[in-house]
Amino acid sequence: MKTITTFPVETGRPRAGVLATSLLACLFLGVAGGVAARPATATAAPAASASTLGTLKHVRAGVLDVAYAELGPAKGPVVILLHGWPYDIHSYDAVAPLLAAKGYRVLVPYARGYGDTRFLSSDTPRNAEPAALAQDVIDFMDALGIRQAGLAGFDWGARSANIVAALWPERVRSLVSVSGYLISSQAAGSAPLPPKAELQWWYQFYFATDRGRDGYDKNRHDFARLIWQLASPQWKFDDATFARSAAALDNPDQVAIAIHNYRWRLGLAEGEAKYAPLEQRLAALPSISVPTITMEGDANGAPHPTAESYAKRFTGKYAYRLVSGGIGHNLPQESPQAFAQAVIDVDHL
Repeated sequence: MKTITTFPVETGRPRAGVLATSLLACLFLGVAGGVAARPATATAAPAASASTLGTLKHVRAGVLDVAYAELGPAKGPVVILLHGWPYDIHSYDAVAPLLAAKGYRVLVPYARGYGDTRFLSSDTPRNAEPAALAQDVIDFMDALGIRQAGLAGFDWGARSANIVAALWPERVRSLVSVSGYLISSQAAGSAPLPPKAELQWWYQFYFATDRGRDGYDKNRHDFARLIWQLASPQWKFDDATFARSAAALDNPDQVAIAIHNYRWRLGLAEGEAKYAPLEQRLAALPSISVPTITMEGDANGAPHPTAESYAKRFTGKYAYRLVSGGIGHNLPQESPQAFAQAVIDVDHL
């Protein structure tokens, strides 16, 4: 395992100042300890007042009609960027063009319950257990004829990417995961946390009640804005940026999906029997062997594990990056250059 840093960053492990500075310089020159020079570097993208993702495409995949953005050459190495809650594909408005410019075929799908993605049948349970969301990624790849892809994500998207990498490693070329290893189980979710940690999960307890479900339904946008502010306390996003993503929460299945996800974690909602074998495997906390870079913002206000607590779960080529400068939970949107560079670099660990 090694720690790689990117500008502007500080490492998540204790290191001598001179050594860290020298290693940082060598990494960017491509001569540190035999590390090969990077074949590509992400350059800063200009801020966009509107989305750079273009016209959405649709594909029937599993139980869904998935709406997704696609950028870059059709024959380039595939990267799938996965969003979280209460965010959407616009978290990658700057990342996706950076990667497309470097020759990647970039796919950014709306998860079930978000944006223009729809269930094909009204009879399908509005289930958001982790295995279901991860299966959606596999179904999406199958529908597009993609044998293998690089996966990158944050929040719910990072969890899905973790699961796919753990259960279907042959389908994953590489992994970039904000907040590291996020695989868990209902049994683990039932264990109490210290009071300060429980406080960070206030919305999960709110969603456990009918009042919380109705309150979220009535105030989706206000709720999302509050979560954005708490999770990224130093991110000064503007109204247009927020409104562009908040529109995804108007999906008719959003409330059912969000509520089920958090209730399932507490054991207050059942999953589907067809996913039970996958959940049993996940409950054993499987290791991830694909090349991986985990990332964290230095001002992440959302609940997240420490890098030291999960490093052993990654058994293949692995690096950790702590991105400094007041970067919060929505790392790809707050620091797109650092995120895009990680996606590029993980292919060359």
